[in-house]
Amino acid sequence: MEKIFNGQVALVTGGSFGIGRATAIAFAKRGASVVVADLIEDAEQITMKEIAAVGGNAVFVQCDVSKAADITSMIDKTFITYGRLDFAFNNAGIEGVLAATHECTQENWEKVLAVNLTGVWLCMKHELSHMLRQGKGAIVNCASVAGLMGFPNLPAYVASKHAIIGLSKTAALENAKQGIRINAVCPGVIRTPMVDRITGKDKAAEQHFVDMEPMGRFGEPEEVAEAVVWLCSDAASFITGHALTVDGGWLAS
Repeated sequence: MEKIFNGQVALVTGGSFGIGRATAIAFAKRGASVVVADLIEDAEQITMKEIAAVGGNAVFVQCDVSKAADITSMIDKTFITYGRLDFAFNNAGIEGVLAATHECTQENWEKVLAVNLTGVWLCMKHELSHMLRQGKGAIVNCASVAGLMGFPNLPAYVASKHAIIGLSKTAALENAKQGIRINAVCPGVIRTPMVDRITGKDKAAEQHFVDMEPMGRFGEPEEVAEAVVWLCSDAASFITGHALTVDGGWLAS
């Protein structure tokens, strides 16, 4: 694989599992040094081991993206370790407790918005400050097909993902002439721990989602990762403010 990101640095939040893990590895395969940030590191350190296995360089940073002090420490660690930041995938997110809108608790609402939306804004706030000084950078925020349509019993999650798309478009317009591109990805049903929690790994529940996918299968984290690294690459140099669906045709149906 061509090392198109040699000498560059990528930050991935929520990098211990699922789409975040796959994206951190994808950046490393292309030569980027990677800052893997997450609230917890997986016990087997699979992300870090996989990056090492492809000859990559990475550092893990524990970070709660809903806390400004943690974001500051994460960015500081990035610059102390690598001295620059070229790409960011703001991916950390939670689904919260499933409940109808009128049954969603304020605690659940505030927790989901704090991680999914405030966390993305805080990350961008600090990432952009450094990228503006560099005069170059690319940011991808993880939204969802739930940012483009409604899903029953996930009011806070759906609201946060819609908001991420709007925030991404706004920041993209603000920075379009500054050498910084900002986009979002909108995954469909991807085989991740989050989907396992929603379905409870129940075969009937899984099949329900599969039946809604025109391709007739779950997506894989690596398929979303490829979209993210492409959006960060020079191949996407004229793309900003876009919400790219990676959904197997879900929204086309």
